[in-house]
Amino acid sequence: MDIDFAAVLAYAIGLLLLYIVGRILILPLKILIRLVYNGIVGGIVLLLINFLGSYVGLAIAINPVTALTVGFLGIPGVMMLIILKYVLG
Repeated sequence: MDIDFAAVLAYAIGLLLLYIVGRILILPLKILIRLVYNGIVGGIVLLLINFLGSYVGLAIAINPVTALTVGFLGIPGVMMLIILKYVLG
C-alpha cells in the first residue's frame, strides 16, 4: 500500500482554501440579513408610531432610510426623526 503524500497534501490545501473562501463569502450575507432584519423592525416601529401618532397629528414617512435609521438607532432614531420633521419642516 503506497500513500502518495503529494496528493494528500494537495487535498488538505484544497479543503483549507475551500473553507477560507466559504468564510469570506458568508460574512457579507450575514451583514445583509442583519440589515434587512433591522429595516423590517424599523418599519414596524414606524407603523406603530404613525398609528398612535395619528391621534395627535404626528406622522413620519416610511421609507428605507427612515426604517433603517429607526432599526439601527432604536428610540434615539425615532426621536431624531421627530425632531428633524419639526425643525426642517
